Amino acid sequence: MREAKALPLSITGQETEEPTLKEQVTVSTNSSIVPRTNNYKRWMRIVLSTVLVLAGQATGTLLGRLYFEKGGKSLWLATLMQLSGFPILILYYCLSSLRKPTVAGSGTSPSPSAVALASVYVSLGLIVATYCFLYSIGLRYLPLSTYSLISTSQLAFNAFFSFFLNSQKFTPFIVNSLILLTMSSVLLVSNEDSSTRNRVSRGKYAIGVVCTILASAGNGLDLALAQFCFRKVIKSNSVPALMDFVIYQSLVAASVIAVGLFVSGDWKGLKGEMEEYELGKVSYIMVLVWICILWQGFAIGSTALLFEVSSLFANSVTVVALPIIPVLAVIFFGDRMGCVKVVAMLLAIWGFISYAYQHYLDDQKPSSEHTTSVNNEA
Repeated sequence: MREAKALPLSITGQETEEPTLKEQVTVSTNSSIVPRTNNYKRWMRIVLSTVLVLAGQATGTLLGRLYFEKGGKSLWLATLMQLSGFPILILYYCLSSLRKPTVAGSGTSPSPSAVALASVYVSLGLIVATYCFLYSIGLRYLPLSTYSLISTSQLAFNAFFSFFLNSQKFTPFIVNSLILLTMSSVLLVSNEDSSTRNRVSRGKYAIGVVCTILASAGNGLDLALAQFCFRKVIKSNSVPALMDFVIYQSLVAASVIAVGLFVSGDWKGLKGEMEEYELGKVSYIMVLVWICILWQGFAIGSTALLFEVSSLFANSVTVVALPIIPVLAVIFFGDRMGCVKVVAMLLAIWGFISYAYQHYLDDQKPSSEHTTSVNNEA
């Protein structure tokens, strides 16, 4: 009888061990599936943000040139249109906050103080207002190819500032990307037609070059500081944090440019400018509206790439759009397209792929280490 009683005990012991083994299998499979799904969602967000950056910058730049070529003269208005699209985000922000109310005491990291956030938004907003106005000067006085070339220097400026502010590491793939993007820009300037410089005086041409270089430096500094502030001050990668950053930064920048528009007196000539616009009043309004929408999409995409990957990656995507601008200029403005511009565009795409592949390798490292550790435990 004792042996008969002992047998069921051993059987029940095996039965209790089997569910634990199944639970371990399910836990290990779930732990391997969840990172993969999160990786796919992250790369989908990166792709969507990249499309916003490329479409926003390339098309917005072409429309900015169209504004100046067809009779637009106000630098303040052209800059204001780049920054005044944030009310669209305010509407989306209000609707999303009504659908998803915040829950207090969620156990997250403490939110930064209002003074710290205000200082971040105001300082970065002033930087954005400054380099956007400088970009408008360069876009007005320089040919598109020259403008695109000088704008690529923002990648070097951003790498310099990110090295000190964000401890940016330079791997062989990143260095290869920087070299290829720089080569594409050099090819563009070597293909520049000398007759394009006769459109403006030498003084205005020099002003355009200097202003575009300073704007590129300001853009690189802004992205590096934004990444630093997200990591040290804001400490959140959520969508509301992104919306707050874009809205308040754009609000400060647009307010500064709006004050400049009225103080300079350019607002008095806007009515006559619209009436004398070569494409008509409706086209004048539509050009300004689409400049506003496209540059706002660029701001959202670049900020999203900033905390999804890094400020240097966001700047690399921005540089990719610059060789595309001369190609679009051929289609819409009738510029000549040579083999040099085609090679420059291919080099820029190759450089971007090199940089993206480095981040793909970085994403694969944690998952591979996780799978090896699981296999060793098994």
